[in-house]
Amino acid sequence: MAWTWRFEKSDGTQVAPAVEPEEFTTQGDAESWLGENWKELRAGGAGQVFLSEDNTVIYGPMSLDAPE
Repeated sequence: MAWTWRFEKSDGTQVAPAVEPEEFTTQGDAESWLGENWKELRAGGAGQVFLSEDNTVIYGPMSLDAPE
């Protein structure tokens, strides 16, 4: 099993991440990585993300905007 992130602008256009992720072996590792890097990803142009396990989208889009 491989857990991966897909990065998009807020309009749904795919974008390369400002911080290159690895392939994660658990959902928790993938989510921890995002928690540590979301601000830099957002500053680099990503507005939303999708988390996938192998080729199945688990959830998304999830906004990278800071809560107000």
